[in-house]
Amino acid sequence: MKLSIDKHEKYVSVKFQETKFTNENTPALKSEFVLLNAEGFRNIIVDLSAVKECNDAQDLSALLTGDRLCKAANGLFIVVGVQKSLTQIIQLSNIFQSITFVNKLEEAIDFIFMEELEREFRGDNEN
Repeated sequence: MKLSIDKHEKYVSVKFQETKFTNENTPALKSEFVLLNAEGFRNIIVDLSAVKECNDAQDLSALLTGDRLCKAANGLFIVVGVQKSLTQIIQLSNIFQSITFVNKLEEAIDFIFMEELEREFRGDNEN
């Protein structure tokens, strides 16, 4: 599975570089989320802009795994770059009710920094 990972102080960005989201490559993506979470990253941005095809909503469960890990760490899991070809299966799977989707990476980064600032003001920043 091809991924590019860009680690920052407040978040990590994971760019999925496969054109298909399948049951062959999603277990490795889940594992990557677990490893990143274990490293202390509670905010994860996943860029799916390269993905053109996903035939089974079950394959999207990798995203739910990442979301659960981030929420358990009091963080955010954000998906960006969803192509029109994936929109229908995402809507059918109802994962949009749990996961935050935004259009661009910059929006996701802003969202995370705003949330981190809010945590600091509330005094509940765990990192």
